[in-house]
Amino acid sequence: MRSPELDAKTSSRALSAEAGAKPDTAAAPAERRSRVSGIDRALQIIDHLYETGAPAGAYAIAKAVKAPLSTVYVIIDDLVEKNMLARSADGSIWLGSRLYHYGLAYARSLDFISVATHEMHDLCRVSGETVQLCGRDGDHMLVLAMADGPNHFQVASRVGTRVPLNWTASGRLLAGHLPERERMELFKRCARSSPTGRAEIDAATLSEAAGRAFQDRLSIQVAESDYAVACIASPIIDRDGHCAATISIVLPEQKVLSDESRYTEHVRASANRIETLMGWRNH
Repeated sequence: MRSPELDAKTSSRALSAEAGAKPDTAAAPAERRSRVSGIDRALQIIDHLYETGAPAGAYAIAKAVKAPLSTVYVIIDDLVEKNMLARSADGSIWLGSRLYHYGLAYARSLDFISVATHEMHDLCRVSGETVQLCGRDGDHMLVLAMADGPNHFQVASRVGTRVPLNWTASGRLLAGHLPERERMELFKRCARSSPTGRAEIDAATLSEAAGRAFQDRLSIQVAESDYAVACIASPIIDRDGHCAATISIVLPEQKVLSDESRYTEHVRASANRIETLMGWRNH
């Protein structure tokens, strides 16, 4: 017969073992959560700089991403050391050279970018004007690539520029393939007044214009985002019938008013050639 003392000791050892096992079991998920949280914080910092498009101080970044300043300082120091971020003389933080190299490697891996960039330079040479490739980034249009025309006409938007979809001809095309209800919801959410005050902000009007432009494979805007600047864009439609990107000619508005048809024919032909080379023309 077992003694009460022995049972008590056995129970005590069992409880101790159980109590000791719990921290070990919980430790691994906690460590994983900590690591994921650190990665998430790093991405929040990089995303914030990317979205705002301007350098910022650690305090402003911490406030924007709603993270403790001490945590942000540690992550920024680590990312600066790895060249993922860069710190200027005044202490402000910006994207680092390592991200640029990653971007170049990614771009080289995409057949579409290679094909479209080649066509972009051809269109620039034929039209004698600045040409851009644009894509959609959420509620914004993003300039993916650009070829400057031989004249001295200055275009404010450069590679990496992000503007609301309703400001540009390309922005409307990038939403044009969506069902009408989705277009309406998108423009209700993202439409903003432009610097010139001429960009349409009514969701119903924008939705109708986007659908019509997509069907016509042509969108034109004049001085909606920048004074005296016009844009003629055509959609590059993928095999699923979606607007994957646009190719556009950016030029002085008086040229559009005097000889619109010349430019529209060129930009449509360029979009067609890109789709053909990509094998998307059967959409």
